[in-house]
Amino acid sequence: MRRPSLRFCALLGVFVPVALSTVAVWVAFGYPPAVGILSSSRNCLACHVDNGPWKEQASLILDVLDKESGKSLKQADGTFLIAAKRGEARTVLTVIGWHSGSREEAPYRTAWLYVDPARIGDASSLSKFAPGWSVNLPMACRLVGDASEAYPGARVTVLPMTIRPGDDAGGAQLELQVMLTKGETVKGKPREGMIGTYFERAVRLAVTAKPEAR
Repeated sequence: MRRPSLRFCALLGVFVPVALSTVAVWVAFGYPPAVGILSSSRNCLACHVDNGPWKEQASLILDVLDKESGKSLKQADGTFLIAAKRGEARTVLTVIGWHSGSREEAPYRTAWLYVDPARIGDASSLSKFAPGWSVNLPMACRLVGDASEAYPGARVTVLPMTIRPGDDAGGAQLELQVMLTKGETVKGKPREGMIGTYFERAVRLAVTAKPEAR
């Protein structure tokens, strides 16, 4: 099985562990480093082109599920709502892929990033997630091949993400930035070799009151 392209995974930046906010470690070597995380680039399209064939929204699988219930957190307006009690962890599943019945050949790699757009370009913070929220895996670059009970038989990637609102956390609006890809980028020429299709979805974070101890 082919491994994810390090050059493509570098789009997701250098993910350095920060106390109470980050427990996963991403060390990406390649070109360009830190796009969309440590730099002021808006998203991966600063270096890569949106030239893939995966355009049909009906064939796209892009969902955020509650890990315990398996239910989608998608709202009527197309956004996703993740609500958590202050100080308590909640885990969701990011599911991305392409329906097997589509006429286009499915992508074999996905990459995604949850980011607070207001924090892009903020050199004072390594984390680009919402302030006051701890998170263990807000980004990933993964080969297709996971199983999802919500999408049986579909070619998808599935990974859990656990968040926890701290004392200073409030409601926030995130962007879920996604790329479906095939191929490999050319060293020093990230717009060549790899094809990809870019998508964005709005994700809302909400803090619910923590029940008082009796």
